[in-house]
Amino acid sequence: MVEFPDVVQLAVPLFVAAILLELAWITLKQHGGRYETRDALTSLAMGAGNVVAGLLLGFVAYGFYTFIWQFRFFDFGTSLWVIVLCFILDDLRYYWVHRFGHRIRWIWASHVTHHSSQHYNLTTALRQTWTGTFTLKMVVSVPMILLGFHPALMIFVGGLNLIYQFWIHTEAIDKMPRWFEAVMNTPSHHRVHHGRNPRYLDVNYAGVLIVWDKIFGTFVAEDEKVEYGLVFNIGTFNPLRVATHEWVGIFKDVFQRGITLRDRLMYMIAPPGWSHDGSRDTSEKIKADYVVRHPEDAGKPGL
Repeated sequence: MVEFPDVVQLAVPLFVAAILLELAWITLKQHGGRYETRDALTSLAMGAGNVVAGLLLGFVAYGFYTFIWQFRFFDFGTSLWVIVLCFILDDLRYYWVHRFGHRIRWIWASHVTHHSSQHYNLTTALRQTWTGTFTLKMVVSVPMILLGFHPALMIFVGGLNLIYQFWIHTEAIDKMPRWFEAVMNTPSHHRVHHGRNPRYLDVNYAGVLIVWDKIFGTFVAEDEKVEYGLVFNIGTFNPLRVATHEWVGIFKDVFQRGITLRDRLMYMIAPPGWSHDGSRDTSEKIKADYVVRHPEDAGKPGL
């Protein structure tokens, strides 16, 4: 029986303390971000809902992992070097799951929750999905489990990854030392990821190590003011709507009249913004239109 502590649960008091510290810093210094009460409460409600969803549906992913585990090729155990290696490989897995989450609408319907705030502070880190189980993104973990990393270890390092990402959701920290910025994900790098600026769409997918974005060509440095939120903001603080609005949109698109079976499938698996008649804009189209309006920016990273 392999067991690891629930590190996310253990970190909750630290999350609360950090939020209060950030709020005090912003209040006293009058810079480094902004809190809006309704927005922060919505983020906290989304975080609480994510915990409830995990309690109700967490068995689905773990049951799937344990089923796959019986077909493993090796059993690497749980030594320190295995934990470190698993953490690094899981961070690579996270990069691709995150990238899929921005490029496949079915997964974006879950992930969009995290990008729905127009503010950027530590409560934004808690604005998590309630519907992640339905995306079936758990299948991306199959190669690591088959290779020999125990499901309990996968859950453990995934929790460490999530804890790391909490502190980078802040404007109170400008830039870290250059060597750190070169290797690790930082507030500066992740602010870019939350931007709705054309240059900042679909970049900086990293969880812990920013090197993955540099390797796979999706890195953009922060060099212009970030506008936070979605391309089309939903304009609500209702947690239920925040959690489900994109699923509702998919349902309406898939079951509209007069389109082909292929069109219905594409509304689920194509990138967000795809439409059968070209009436909407994907991130590629938004970037291309921006370059037309601003030819002097052509060739900049992200465009």
